[in-house]
Amino acid sequence: MSAKIQLIPFETMAPGKWILAGEHAVLRGSPALVFPLKSKFLSMSFQPGGDSLELVLGGERGAEFELLFWGVLEKACEKAGVARSELKGRLKIESSVPIGSGLGASASLCVALTKWFSSFGVVAVSEQYEFARQLENLFHGESSGVDISVALSGEGLRFQRPGLREIFTSKWVPKCFISYSGQRGVTLDCVNKVKTLLRDQPQLGAQIDLQMREAVSLSEKALLSVDSKTGLPLLVEALSLAESCFSQWGLVSVVPAQHIAMLRSQGASAVKLTGSGDGGFVLSLWSGEPPATLKDILISCF
Repeated sequence: MSAKIQLIPFETMAPGKWILAGEHAVLRGSPALVFPLKSKFLSMSFQPGGDSLELVLGGERGAEFELLFWGVLEKACEKAGVARSELKGRLKIESSVPIGSGLGASASLCVALTKWFSSFGVVAVSEQYEFARQLENLFHGESSGVDISVALSGEGLRFQRPGLREIFTSKWVPKCFISYSGQRGVTLDCVNKVKTLLRDQPQLGAQIDLQMREAVSLSEKALLSVDSKTGLPLLVEALSLAESCFSQWGLVSVVPAQHIAMLRSQGASAVKLTGSGDGGFVLSLWSGEPPATLKDILISCF
C-alpha cells in the first residue's frame, strides 16, 4: 500500500564536494575532512500538475543525469513506500557537477531527491542523511556517507562513520584548487580495488589506512594553526601522505599521474587525487598564486 502524499511546489540546491584527506579509509572508521564546492552544484525544482512526471534537465552537466535519475527515483519510491504513478508534475534538474569526477555528483542528486520526498511528508528531516546514503549505495555499493553529509549541510565537516559530523572551519585559507585529471573515475571499481587489496594483503591494507588517518590528523593540525606560515608545511606533508595512499592502493593510473606531474612542474607544493581516485579531479596546494597559464583549468576550493 503506497503512502499518502501531498505534492507541493518545491526547490532545493545541493553543492558538490571535495575531500582534503580521508578517502577510502573512511569506510573503515577513519575520519575524513570534506568541504562543499559551492561553485559546482545541483538544483532541483518541482511544480505539481498534469497526469505524469515530466523530467527536464538543464545546466552545464544536467543531461548526464538522465540515465541515473530514474533508477534513483525508483529506489526512493520503494524505500518511502510511494507509488511512482503518484508523482505528477514537472521536475527540473540543473547541474554543474560532472559525473565520475570525485566531486559528489551522485550525492547531490540523492540529497536533492531526499529533500523532495521530505517535502511531501514521507521522509523526516532526521531521516534524511540515512535515506540519502542508502540511495547512494546504488552508485558506490557501500556509501560511506561522507559526500551525503556535506551535500546536506553545505559546510566543511570532519566526518566519521557511522555518521558523526562536526563542522570544521579552517583558521586560515590555503590556496587549494581542483582540476580535471583527464579521465573519469568509477567509484565502485575503486572501492572494490581497495577491498581486494585489504582481503589479499590485510597487513598492508591496515598500514595504508593508518597512513591516511595520519594525513587527516596532520591536515586538521595544519588548518587549525594560527596562520599559513606554520600551517602550510604541515598541510604539504599531510597531502603528500594522502597521495602516497592512493599510489599504494593502485589508484593513480597513467592519465591522472601525468596531470599530477604537470601541476608539480608548474610549482604546486603538493598534489593528490580527491574522491575515489583513478581519475576524476586532482587537488593541488600552492604556496603562492598559481601560474596564469593554468587559470582556465584550476577551480578554487574556497
